Amino acid sequence: MAYPPLVTYGSVQDYRQHFYRVYCTRTIPTFDGYEVRFRKGQFDHCFFDSVITKDDTFSTARAERIDWIMTALQDPNAELRVGWDNKKKKATPNRRVTIVVGTYVVVVRLKKENKAEFVTAFDAEPRTIQNIRSNPIWK
Repeated sequence: MAYPPLVTYGSVQDYRQHFYRVYCTRTIPTFDGYEVRFRKGQFDHCFFDSVITKDDTFSTARAERIDWIMTALQDPNAELRVGWDNKKKKATPNRRVTIVVGTYVVVVRLKKENKAEFVTAFDAEPRTIQNIRSNPIWK
């Protein structure tokens, strides 16, 4: 599946408006029938890195891939893994991790009746990909 070109804006606010316009005004269907909901508050978690405090430094590298989120969710060739619950410190079937283009990751939390909620997306480091792939394949 072809992935969209990187998105380049001049400000954080432009990326934020793009996220709200493309993702927060509707649900995004996955290739296998889940309807993913996006909340405005997820922008900071998704596009900011934690350098000194939580989510304090805007990441242009993350933001440039903003349009990859939808494509990844709709990619029938994506690698799917069971996600990790940090609070419980274990893999949990209510989280799904989508891996595409080698290292790009999209995480959703599954709800009832084919509903899901977007958690985050990022280009993962090799060690992170290794950890994700140690979790079971999502079925």
